[in-house]
Amino acid sequence: MFSRLSCILLLILSLACGAALGIEPVIVATVTQIGEAFVVDATITAPVSQAEAWEVLTDFEHMALFVGNLKGSSVVRREENTLWVHQDGVIEYGPFSLPFKSEREIRLEPKKRILAKSLSGSMKRMASEAQLKAVADGVEIRYHAEAVPDSVLARMFGATIVRHEIEEQFREMTAEMLRRYPRPN
Repeated sequence: MFSRLSCILLLILSLACGAALGIEPVIVATVTQIGEAFVVDATITAPVSQAEAWEVLTDFEHMALFVGNLKGSSVVRREENTLWVHQDGVIEYGPFSLPFKSEREIRLEPKKRILAKSLSGSMKRMASEAQLKAVADGVEIRYHAEAVPDSVLARMFGATIVRHEIEEQFREMTAEMLRRYPRPN
């Protein structure tokens, strides 16, 4: 007979093995505030290929269909590996709603790195980098961003809202990866 402690240890081990085998996406995000700026570092692992993850992360024309806080997303200009993307939406957190607009320049290093910087919109300043790397049974995405919100409300509740939004967006994007590229059971 298994003792209660043995059952608990077996459960913990099975959950850890499931994550290690890439069965479920794993999202780990930290947000720190330095003055007015929020610094985001996130690591996402998903059981899809690097190319499959890239297809979802750069699908700006359809992103509003699978990222819940986006109302619109479009590529307004393209030049080789540089895109100019316009997005708008609403961040909802508890009783608060924060509409936002974003015009960004996005430089692509195909299937490896996405660099973005804000040109105009609801942020005073924003720059981000996402790096993709193939790992056993999937892809690892390392995301780093530094942002200064334009809204007083966003600065008041900032770190909590930013972390919630980053985790939610990456959850929705990894769900889209798995919807497009399901893995056999």
